[in-house]
Amino acid sequence: MDSVSTPRFTLSPNPSPVSPERRAEVLANPGFGKIFTDHMALIRYTEGQGWHDPVIRAYAPITLDPAAAVLHYAQEIFEGMKAYRTAQGGISLFRPDANARRFRKSAERMAMAQLPEDLFVEAVCQLVKMDRDWVPARPDESLYIRPFMIASEAFLGVKPASEYLFMVIASPVGAYFGEQAVSVWVSEYCRAAPGGTGEAKCGGNYAASLMAQKEAKGHGCAQVLFLDAVERRWIEEMGGMNVFFVLDDGSLVTPPLTGTILRGITRDSILRIARDGGLTVREEPYAIDQMYADAASGRLREVFACGTAAVISPIGRFRGKQGEVVIGDGISIGPVTEKLRTNLIAIQRGNAPDPYGWVHKVI
Repeated sequence: MDSVSTPRFTLSPNPSPVSPERRAEVLANPGFGKIFTDHMALIRYTEGQGWHDPVIRAYAPITLDPAAAVLHYAQEIFEGMKAYRTAQGGISLFRPDANARRFRKSAERMAMAQLPEDLFVEAVCQLVKMDRDWVPARPDESLYIRPFMIASEAFLGVKPASEYLFMVIASPVGAYFGEQAVSVWVSEYCRAAPGGTGEAKCGGNYAASLMAQKEAKGHGCAQVLFLDAVERRWIEEMGGMNVFFVLDDGSLVTPPLTGTILRGITRDSILRIARDGGLTVREEPYAIDQMYADAASGRLREVFACGTAAVISPIGRFRGKQGEVVIGDGISIGPVTEKLRTNLIAIQRGNAPDPYGWVHKVI
């Protein structure tokens, strides 16, 4: 379906929206992913008919048949993105085309109907326009947007579903982590294996990481680091975030995309900004034992995680069966990490020129 045949959204305003006073209370301390805006986007897919009946309507529970395929065979994918209130008073998205492209690729891997990329972006924009008053204005705050798709066909046979439901919901959010560096647990659990769904943004990958995340919390860590499933040696990614290492020569190292690691949009943005800023960046395997050795010798100066929710978050220490190692002073954000974070956020929020065409103006 191309842009010419993209169906027009029906706009159905919530008859009982949250009051301005209550919304102001929420925006004063939004937290993360707990309170949702007044509306949601919804589009249905039926085999033979395609995508149909797009609507922006009141946020509310949905009715799902107990035999819906998503409940039994986990055909489900999602995205994470943000809307920002700019210094000029407008509202913009950051690289929504990249989210739409990754969403389509995830659907392909999960044998689901592929949503046209322009329809994906239009659904997000229409929801943001409808709920524009929910976009926070303070630094480090934004409107977190969650597009997702589930298999809704009521059928217990094991096959790709013939009916799907695509939705978009949104939640005002503050910072995912604080300003200080976080501690990370090096897990012995596996997140993804070659030939699996590691590159797809599907709920099953995150469900598989929850035990490791629980274990990390028990060891006083805020996040978890996964190694490869074959040798249990090579660093892959965090529990929903990519990871970068800054060496003593100022260069950056990040694990390569081999099919088991999510193609992070924030990761890709950092690669562009770092290289254009004159930094040497290598996408290459990095072993956990080498990381421990480099940290002990001082060759490893900074480590940071990156993703839509956290943006860029410094890592201060790693803990695991090999013991504990501290990065830098274990607390503060390093100079390279801070510069990359500052430059990225400045582009996202319209406080710096956008030479890449990443910012998509909504209002």
